[in-house]
Amino acid sequence: MEKNGNNRKLRVCVATCNRADYSKLAPIMFGIKAEPQFFELDVVVLGSHLIDDYGNTYRMIEQDDFDIHTRLHTIVRGEDEAAMVESVGLALVKLPDVLNRLKPDIMIVHGDRFDALALATSAALMNIRILHIEGGEVSGTIDDSIRHAITKLAHYHVCCTRSAEQHLIAMCEDHDRILLVGCPSYDKLLSAKNKDYMSVIRMWLGEDVKPRDYIVALQHPVTTDIKHSIKMFELTLDALISFNKRTLVLFPNVDAGSKEMVRVMRKKGIEHHPNFRAVKHVPFDQFIQLVAHAGCMIGNSSCGVREVGAFGTPVINLGTRQTGRETGENVLHVRDADTQDKILHALQLQFGKQYPCSKIYGDGNAVPRILKFLKSIDLKEPLQKKFCFPPVKDNISQDIDHILETQSALAVDLGGTNLRVAIVSMKGEIVKKYTQLNPKTYEDRLGLILKMCVEAASEAVNLNCRILGVGISTGGRVNPREGIVLHSTKLIQEWSSVDLRTPISDALHLPVWVDNDGNCAALAERKFGHGKGIENFVTLITGTGIGGGIIHQHELIHGSSFCAAELGHIVVSLDGPECPCGSQGCIEAYASGIALQREAKKLHDEDLLLVEGMSMKNEEVVSAAHLIQAAKLGNAKAESILRTAGTALGLGVVNILHTMNPSLVILSGVLASHYVNAVKDVIHRQALSSVKTVDVVVSNLADPALLGAASLVLDYTTRRIY
Repeated sequence: MEKNGNNRKLRVCVATCNRADYSKLAPIMFGIKAEPQFFELDVVVLGSHLIDDYGNTYRMIEQDDFDIHTRLHTIVRGEDEAAMVESVGLALVKLPDVLNRLKPDIMIVHGDRFDALALATSAALMNIRILHIEGGEVSGTIDDSIRHAITKLAHYHVCCTRSAEQHLIAMCEDHDRILLVGCPSYDKLLSAKNKDYMSVIRMWLGEDVKPRDYIVALQHPVTTDIKHSIKMFELTLDALISFNKRTLVLFPNVDAGSKEMVRVMRKKGIEHHPNFRAVKHVPFDQFIQLVAHAGCMIGNSSCGVREVGAFGTPVINLGTRQTGRETGENVLHVRDADTQDKILHALQLQFGKQYPCSKIYGDGNAVPRILKFLKSIDLKEPLQKKFCFPPVKDNISQDIDHILETQSALAVDLGGTNLRVAIVSMKGEIVKKYTQLNPKTYEDRLGLILKMCVEAASEAVNLNCRILGVGISTGGRVNPREGIVLHSTKLIQEWSSVDLRTPISDALHLPVWVDNDGNCAALAERKFGHGKGIENFVTLITGTGIGGGIIHQHELIHGSSFCAAELGHIVVSLDGPECPCGSQGCIEAYASGIALQREAKKLHDEDLLLVEGMSMKNEEVVSAAHLIQAAKLGNAKAESILRTAGTALGLGVVNILHTMNPSLVILSGVLASHYVNAVKDVIHRQALSSVKTVDVVVSNLADPALLGAASLVLDYTTRRIY
């Protein structure tokens, strides 16, 4: 055995109660079965698996080639509150005999169902170690109470999200026994979408149905308000009938109120309606394909707010059953689904959309982490649980390697010359950076972005970094809401009307954000630089071109057509030099690297550039750096050009001060240090007295473009409130 000091195989009992928990437990069961040198697997089946009205879903366990050691009929029919209590009692009567015969070292229990509570209670009282999957999550109904009760009985906790981990810590669970791994079902989900799906769609919905043109509906009773949940289900069916799209309706689970919901289906003729297919059960592999390619999913199943996010499929979550769950942006909540029109409007808003893929609940590597953890369990350790009462330690919990995975972002910087990708941590540390020449064509460029991002994401696992998403900084005008480059700068060819979000999100199964490089520089300053904690400030980039970003009341300003903060194109002279934008007298025409290079070439052509102490090789290209060097060595004409450039930039800043009235101006880029004093002088001479006190500083960030791209991801994921 690995690390645990045991001299025999670990005997693991996996107990599954219904089709939903089997989808989470099956990947773990396959992993255990694949390592017989370490584990012995016993499978116990109970609950609705064994009921014909719910599809006899134990058969799918047999089809997966698992030997079922014990079948326990534990459901007392009635589908009301009393029947749920009686079912728990019946399970408690039957389970001790099974556990006495099996004598497992550890029992794996999933989730928040009443059957799972009976399993955890029996195992805890019989001194059997319990590994609880999906503890710490928050949702509506009685499920919350059951889930947290199982947490207090369990010895080890496998959680799916950082928030769930924090909840477990707040519940005083032992830090060393909390394992953040993601949801096991994601191990299968993230590799499933590209499999053959048309045959599955035709099998369940008909030959004439196309992808993205049907709905999957799955709604369960809310046990704390059965009457309202039945009414809401009736309104949902009415809305679906009116919406007039082919719909696959799955029967509800075995909770109290399900019998009445089935009566509503039959009363409305759903099973015989030409637009509906009503089924008791769909095998999980096929269900994945159906929701991955649906136009929308509607209901109140946890599957909608958890698993479906992996595909970016639109979801309408009805009522309070999933209140508190973390969700991706693909989920539209209709908390008070009290009218048919409200649900119908939600369908009109969501149907047919495509959202970025979300990995809130996992990255596809949960099972290896769980197996590694199981191998590390030392059966000689005391069985008695320990609780960590407040104050909570700073080192809050440990993963399998006893090192917290670093929350990180993939940052992409699309420059005129180079394409760069970096892994950036939450603290702004560039963990690893990759650089390639930026290809000239759209196809080559997008292909290289995908290749570099895939390579970086793979390396992130080895570097113990958990990638939260991808942020992209690019030149030109960008629609950040859709992730589309509308118009590019002349430096990046074939880069207009380009959808960056969809192909990258589809390839990496990660959310993707895109924004203009000037805006990204401002975001970098807000999170990591001089702008941290400042309510209103402006960032000016002084490089090949002139750009920038505006932060107002702590938020980035994009403008009505995403053209805000084109600061390089503020006109400071009506008859000034021509700008690359086609206008005259812009700041960029005076103060950009391209403008300084133009003036340097003029001086060089007239033999007025080089002074004593300077030399150039014949093949060397004249650049802005030569002009700056000449000015430092006393070249009066070079000094005059830089003074004019600094004055132009300063006048632009004065215009910004009079328009936006920021409390801070940050100069960024390679030319910033050469301009800062000139800008301060112009402000002192030209600005109104009320804005003269503004601070003007040079950025201290080494790589604002990459840090800004990372900020797109890190700000969103840490600020989000569901």
